Formats: sequence, structure tokens, C-alpha cells
Amino acid sequence: MTYDNRQFYIDGAWVDPASPKVFEVINPATEAVAGVISMGGAQDVDRAVAAARRAFDAYSRTTPQERLALMERILVAYKAHYDEIAQAISTEMGAPITLAKGSQTRIGVGHIGAMIEVLKTFKFEEIRGKVRLVQEPVGVCALITPWNWPMNQVAAKVVPALAAGCTMVLKPSEYSPFSAILWAKVMHEAGVPAGVFNLINGDGIHVGAPLSSHRDIDMVSFTGSTRAGTEVARNAAASVKRVHQELGGKSPNVLLDDADFERAVKQSVLHVFQNSGQSCNAPTRMLVPAGKMAEVEAIAKRVAATVVVGDPASEKTNLGPVVSKLQFDRVEGYIEKGIAEGASLITGGTGRPEGLAKGYYVKPTIFSNVRNDMTIAREEIFGPVLCILPYATEEQAVQIANDTPYGLAAYVWSADNVRARRVGNRIRAGQVALNGASGDMSTPFGGFKASGNGREYGEFGLRDFLEVKAVIGVDAA
Repeated sequence: MTYDNRQFYIDGAWVDPASPKVFEVINPATEAVAGVISMGGAQDVDRAVAAARRAFDAYSRTTPQERLALMERILVAYKAHYDEIAQAISTEMGAPITLAKGSQTRIGVGHIGAMIEVLKTFKFEEIRGKVRLVQEPVGVCALITPWNWPMNQVAAKVVPALAAGCTMVLKPSEYSPFSAILWAKVMHEAGVPAGVFNLINGDGIHVGAPLSSHRDIDMVSFTGSTRAGTEVARNAAASVKRVHQELGGKSPNVLLDDADFERAVKQSVLHVFQNSGQSCNAPTRMLVPAGKMAEVEAIAKRVAATVVVGDPASEKTNLGPVVSKLQFDRVEGYIEKGIAEGASLITGGTGRPEGLAKGYYVKPTIFSNVRNDMTIAREEIFGPVLCILPYATEEQAVQIANDTPYGLAAYVWSADNVRARRVGNRIRAGQVALNGASGDMSTPFGGFKASGNGREYGEFGLRDFLEVKAVIGVDAA
């Protein structure tokens, strides 16, 4: 199937761009053209923002019950397009079909369902003494999302924005546009009022920058690299708009000396390789007691050998390609850098896996004896590359874990839950998982330091799209 989606969704209708510019979306598994979209510009941004601004007055005054009913309709429409969305994700960014049908698409259902539950009980108004506190929508929002978890990032922004009473313009990544276009169709079928949700395809320079600097935008919610996030913040600064960012990560994974190493290493290696390593919260720095390095290396190499790399359409595939030639070259460069800086290559390395002559496939790669000052330990690789670092004491493990500009996620393993919690409490990260535990769509997600600001998911995501108004006086009630 070849996709052809050259229009934008603005003010409740599919419209042609102001100045047509075709962009070919490449299937990373085949390197063939998967479809075409149009790339937008400043005129398209102005048109979409104007539609969102016009729609804001009426939509912001809808009741929570009306927005709850809308969410329920969105959930029905999304489920009707479930398989179509999964196939689009697999085609546009190379996710194995099992991952695309599983986590990648299912997470959209999770976000919508979680927000339905939040809206049933959330208090948009409350009285405190003689003050009435009102939670109001922040306004017109620019939502800029990346390609690596397309439905997660779209839903994590659009759903709370709609629930809050905001109107919006979505700019998905030009590398994963087809699933976002299907999302727009879901919005239309669910009866989202005209102008409340708008979609423009394009790149960061010609659409992202005009959106983030637009004076009629009240908030920018951005997910992507820290480098791009700083540009968004700079563009937004002149108009003093709210900026919410979920950025990069280099998450530490601390295996304490009493951990179940077989379980911890296996689960951690597979986590790193999931989605071809293209997850900002992946546990890519595994911190191991120095005396356990040989044991951990053996387990990690054995687990890596079980990973099936290949055609995303096959249900046997665990690891598909990375998203683009640019990303492939970037990851290969990091692997070369790791070798050059003296890290021990346990498995993988440069070049495509055996038997794969085409497609942006990267070998599942594990480095050991990595120092925390090496490039591969400092920078986000965003590919299937794991770094194993030795430590001498628990105190040193905490120091290494925190010695990073990032603070998105962290992981701790120990047979003693009290000990695991103690170590986890000392790590500066927005989310810490103990002994392989996982959260759900109501668990706040976001980072410290260069990993961003604000939180997404559930009630925490909703609150980031709200402003608090204090109505003061004896008649406040």
C-alpha cells in the first residue's frame, strides 16, 4: 500500500496547502517510497492557528461532561481504525507488526481511557474559604511530536488538551505522518468541533518554528531531542507562552550486588532493543558491580543472540530498522566512536546484520567496560546500543547514575525492596522503576534537567493544559 495524503486538516476540513511541496516518506525496512505528504509553511500555520483561535471561545466553555462524552466517542472511533493505525506505524517507522499492533497502537487506547476516568472525578472548580479556584484551559496550543512512538506522543498531548478545553494545532514528525493523519480522521469521525483540532505536516524549520513563535499560540508542548527543545523554548520566549517539553534521556539502570542478575539483565537488554532502541526512556546505561561484570556480559550476549532482526511484517521479528538513513548513519557513527574510545564490544558492531542488504537495520550492539566520560555513555544514541559500566560501591553507582545532563528515567534492581527504594530516591529522574515494575497511563511521565519540564499522562498531563484562576470575594461561591 502506498499512502498519498497531501492535504492538511484545518477548521474541520481537509484542505490543500498554501504552497504545495511534496515530501516522500521512506519505508525504512525497504528504502522504497511508502507514500507522499505535503510540507507546510508559515501561511498554513497562520490559517490553522486562526481556526483554533476562533474555536477557542466556544470550546473552552464546554462542560466537563460534554468533553467526557467527546472522549468516549473518540475511543470508539480510534478502536475502529486500530489495525489501520498499526499498519501505518509499521510502514512509516519500521516497527515490527507485533509491536505496532501491541504497545505502539494500544497506548492510544490507554491514554484515551485514562483521561475518561480522570474526567469523571476531576474538580475544575473548588472553594477554599472565600476564594473560588477555577481550572481553565491554557488556550490555543501547538503540539509538536516525534516519530519514535507516534501514537503515544500524539495522544499524550491531544487527549489532555481536548479534556482541558483547549484548541490546538498538531505538527507530527514528517517521518511518521500517516498514523497522525489517521488520528485526524478519528477526530473528525468522533465529532470534534471544527477548528478545535488542526493538523499540518512539515518540518521544524518551516512549521515547528512558526508555531512555537506564533503570538496567537498560548502554549507549546514539544517532544523530541534536547537540542530541538532549546530552539522551541527560544522561539517561544518572546511571547512568554507556556512551554512543556519531554526531551532526551540517557537512563541509568543500577543492578545492585544482590539483584537477580538473570532476570534483571534479560529484561533490561530486551527493553533497550525494543523499538530498535528508539525510546527516550530506554535503560541504556547498565551499572554493574565490578565483580559481576563477566557474569552480566555472558547473560547480555546470550540474550542479544535471541533477538530476531528483520522484516517488520513478520510476527517472528523482534527488532526492525531504525527510522531513516540519517538515523542509521548516526547510530553507526556512535558504534564506531565506542570502539575508537576503547569500550569492549561484546556483540554487534557496525554494518547491517547478516542477510539484510537493504533497509536501515542496525546490529543489536552491547559495549562493556564503558567509562561514564565516553561519548556513548554521555550522548543519547537512539539505537539498539547498550553500555555496561562497572562500579565499586553503591555510593559510586549513585554518583555515576546522576552524572548525566539528563534525568528522564532510571531503573534499580535489588533483592531488598527497601534498598532499591533508597537508591532510587537518590537518583535525579522523573520516573524510577524498581525491579522491573512498570507504570500505566496515569503514571506521570517527564524529566529533570535536560530531559525537559512538565509531566504527561492522566491527571498530571491534564493539569499542564490548565491555568488556575483565583476568584476572590464573599460572593466567590
